Amino acid sequence: MSSARPVQARAAWPTIVLIIGAGIISACQVGKAPMALKAVQEELQLGLGTAAWLMSAFAVIGAVAGAPIGLAVDRIGARRIALFSLAVMGAGSALGAFSSDAKMLLATRVFEGLGFLGLIVAAPTLIAAAAPANIRGRALALWAIFMPVGMTVVFLAAPLMNWLTWRGFWLLNAGILIGYAALLGWGVSALGDSRSTYSSIFGDIGKALAAPGPWVLGGLFASFSSIFFALFSFLPALLTERLGVSDGSASLLSAAAIALSGVGNIAGGQLLTRGVRSIYLLTAGFGAMVIGGIGVFSAPTPEWAVYALCAGFAFASGFVPVVIFKSAPDYAPHSSLVGVTLGFAMQGNNIGLLIGPVVAGELADAFGWPAISLLISVSGCLAVLLLIAFQKLSVQRERSALCS
Repeated sequence: MSSARPVQARAAWPTIVLIIGAGIISACQVGKAPMALKAVQEELQLGLGTAAWLMSAFAVIGAVAGAPIGLAVDRIGARRIALFSLAVMGAGSALGAFSSDAKMLLATRVFEGLGFLGLIVAAPTLIAAAAPANIRGRALALWAIFMPVGMTVVFLAAPLMNWLTWRGFWLLNAGILIGYAALLGWGVSALGDSRSTYSSIFGDIGKALAAPGPWVLGGLFASFSSIFFALFSFLPALLTERLGVSDGSASLLSAAAIALSGVGNIAGGQLLTRGVRSIYLLTAGFGAMVIGGIGVFSAPTPEWAVYALCAGFAFASGFVPVVIFKSAPDYAPHSSLVGVTLGFAMQGNNIGLLIGPVVAGELADAFGWPAISLLISVSGCLAVLLLIAFQKLSVQRERSALCS
């Protein structure tokens, strides 16, 4: 029996990597907006505040529909939702390439965001189904790398976008998404589509709404993403202005910083498997993000320190999503409601993605880069309250486990 476990694990990893690849390609759709920000601004004559909606429009659907889509994953099946979501993102990217004005482009970004949300909620459920119990925790922790890896890849593709123009780059992404949908459909065909039969839909929604766990995870993700995207949505533009580097160099520096977030994901996953408590990782992650974010946008910060703080911010930020994704099964109100719990978490993520870039863009437009520190400070204070709630729930779970 014990000898069969390593064999099962080795057989499962290619499927797990394929699913993570779908997340990485989806994250490229998030990252392509800040990379193309300057080109879109110039062609469509947009102000910084309006252009910030290229990022935030992506999150409009997710800000209100995360939990319902999580419920759809539980009910319809993760495989079906994942494949449909990739196709929706591909269609949205293709339509966006032919946008004639800002309104049409923003509408297609909302459409892409619907597909992104569906994929990001369904993929962890697929990973849990593909991974044997002895590697499931590591596989779910590894899933958290999808966002920094995807954003790194798309920032490194800046020369390609300059050659294709942003419209051609949107079309290229559409083709990749549709092609990967076919590949993923073949790769996860053996997983089937298990569906929840736990209770009525309204009963499931009621249980999720009544349980504190999904709300806490969603709130933590909202605080995290509002701080994270307040910085990384404008990082190329900020580095160009503060450090005086070229657009190409700014994209490469941004890619390197975001890659450090992926390193932080892996480091956080390793620390969790070695027994480091989740609350410690969350505290370290949020603390470094708040301090680093305020420092990056602060006018007195020396030029050499701006990028150093950005690197520290990126690495520590990797701890937070790992803990949230790994905590979802434990904080779900029922084992059949992991999908809706992940939906709550991703709804929080999208609320932060909606608020962070828009508020940061408006603040920077009106008062300059240092004003973004206000948003980071408020989000950090909210995170402190949520960390207290997270720790209380953790203590309650430990006591319940001892009593049982």
